[in-house]
Amino acid sequence: MNVYLSLIIVIISMNSTVFAEKKNILFIAADDLNCDISAYGVKQVKAPNLDRLAKMGMRFDRAYCQQPLCGPSRASVMSGLRPNTLGVFTLNDKLRHRRPNLVTLGEFFKNKGYYSGRVGKIYHYGNPTYIGTNGHDDEQTWTERFNPKGIDRTQEENIIRYPGGITGKKGGLGISMSWWAPESKDSEHTDGMVADRAIEMIERNKDKPFFIAAGFFNPHCPYVAPKKYFDMYDIDKIKLQDLEEAKKDLEDVPKIAIARDGGKRWPYYYKGLTVAEAKQCKLAYYATVSFIDAQVGRLLDTLEKNNLMENTIIVFWSDHGYFLGEKGLWFKRKAFERSVRAPLLIATSDIKKSQVCFKPVELVDLYPTLVEQAGFEVPQGLDGLSLTPLLNDPKAKWNKPAITQIHHAADKQGYSLRNERWRYTEWNGGKDGLELYDHENDPQEVHNLAEDSQYALLIKELSQQLSGFSKTYVPNPQKMNKKRK
Repeated sequence: MNVYLSLIIVIISMNSTVFAEKKNILFIAADDLNCDISAYGVKQVKAPNLDRLAKMGMRFDRAYCQQPLCGPSRASVMSGLRPNTLGVFTLNDKLRHRRPNLVTLGEFFKNKGYYSGRVGKIYHYGNPTYIGTNGHDDEQTWTERFNPKGIDRTQEENIIRYPGGITGKKGGLGISMSWWAPESKDSEHTDGMVADRAIEMIERNKDKPFFIAAGFFNPHCPYVAPKKYFDMYDIDKIKLQDLEEAKKDLEDVPKIAIARDGGKRWPYYYKGLTVAEAKQCKLAYYATVSFIDAQVGRLLDTLEKNNLMENTIIVFWSDHGYFLGEKGLWFKRKAFERSVRAPLLIATSDIKKSQVCFKPVELVDLYPTLVEQAGFEVPQGLDGLSLTPLLNDPKAKWNKPAITQIHHAADKQGYSLRNERWRYTEWNGGKDGLELYDHENDPQEVHNLAEDSQYALLIKELSQQLSGFSKTYVPNPQKMNKKRK
């Protein structure tokens, strides 16, 4: 009997050791968050906990989404595949339509014995319409999932809508210039509830390996947060680009480049919307950023409280960037830097602290990165590359450009390449226009150099690089799925 007892003790001890050696992952997502945060040098926007996280690990200064639209971007992140490979281009395309047997990021860790839990928005949700539901979530990814719903959803009639400052209506807020600053507690709002549940998930699963995804809905419109976060900002210090100057910025841009959220809708997307209303919306956006920053701080505090920092990989990301009046534009869905660049922070005890990487990287790189950082072999067939070499040395050799695509319709597509200096964009293979921006001298992408003959050879070279990504080519799904099992 003692022999059997000893054997059981040894087995339990071995399993405990295996679990202890596995890296936890805290996967934190924001919705529509651009790089207007203090960690990226925009000191006006108060986000001390994201500053704290950046100091714990590495800030990727040039991280880019694969499509500046929530659904395709998030599907790409979670599958490790580009939109073309996956076949997800719109908000309604199904994740597993072309890849029924794909193994998603959370599913990979679940298959390795991890607890895989989600709270809030990781895959696409119509925001705020689908808050409180599973939205377009993938059930197969998770061990369990939670869908909180706060007053930002249940009291939509209180949200102020521009133009005009209208209240008393429900619905129609997915693309809107709207805000609300109630006297409320964080926990009354959906994102406060997301943090509450994520904390519970961490504490409940702290003795086994976990992949916990906390998806915040802010700062996606409508811009709703407790009033105390609005009070952190002074409307007189909120600045917008002069509209005459903004109009000139777009004079040399192909029409298709702003066809969706510009053109007849310029400026600020809504006819009749005033500069003062746009400024208030920009303030409200900043307030919601500070609100989610506070929730991130609570998650970091929970890891520290439970002695989990040393054994947890922390990732903070957003699905794409966002315009806040620059060039007279609002929202996303454009090939400009402002729309496709996203914040990306990674912290793990295995890398040096307070590092910054200026190499262009892609959100599709997150899947192989986390798999490798957790000590597992990276599956074949992923479109991204592990960022481990850059986590070890931010100046390591890295020749891969970042590729972003725009898909408005089958005949309205663009592909954009970003390397360390240049952004090059082709619209419908170039027949509807080209864009070339020199980020060394023109970081705001004001001067389109595509028509300047002195850059003809450069354009030819960049076009050749881009051609490998801009074909809508999907490998045989059965062959691809077989590889990834």
